[in-house]
Amino acid sequence: MKIFHVDSSAKRERSNSRALSRGFIENLRAEGVNVEIDYLDVTVDTPAHVTEAFAIATYHAEHERTDAMRATLAPSDALCKRLLEADAFVFAMPMYNWSMPSAFKAFVDNITRTGITYKNAEDGTIVGQLSRQKALFITTRGADLRPGTVFSSMDALTPALKAAFSFVGVNEPRFVDAQPLQFSDQEARTEALRRAKAELAGVAAEWAALEKMRVGSAEVETA
Repeated sequence: MKIFHVDSSAKRERSNSRALSRGFIENLRAEGVNVEIDYLDVTVDTPAHVTEAFAIATYHAEHERTDAMRATLAPSDALCKRLLEADAFVFAMPMYNWSMPSAFKAFVDNITRTGITYKNAEDGTIVGQLSRQKALFITTRGADLRPGTVFSSMDALTPALKAAFSFVGVNEPRFVDAQPLQFSDQEARTEALRRAKAELAGVAAEWAALEKMRVGSAEVETA
């Protein structure tokens, strides 16, 4: 299973989202999955933010693009290729001020590409091209934004991620949210991480079972 793993926390060793995403990969391997990782840290290799040149180039048909336009789009093209070649996505991030880190938003802007990650059908509908891939979002939140809590209405991260990736074909993403991790006492923080780790172990077991079925089916077809 080839996984495109993206981290986006500004923290390094103190990052809970990074630790949880590493733990998930370890869980998959412990389940017997042959995992190949394509890793990107968007805080180190941050995709370029949208510029006028990018906007103009991306909405020109391929045959109409100049060499300069193609050069502008080349890094975005490469990111899209990595997504299309993966079997699954693991996107890990903290919530910053109710939504995603700006570096990950730049990533989203670079991989939302007409003719590549989504296509316009003849009837006017949008057809996302990433429907084959499984997707897991691992998020960490300082406050508790679960349904029924004081801040539940202020979660702009989950709907934004669902909308952005549904547009490119990811219709059933999994979310594991560790919360609250800052604005709470130590007991609540410990319990939040315990819940997240337990959920991630469950997702790893599900993915492992699906991967074993896929491999078994492929072996039968080639027998």
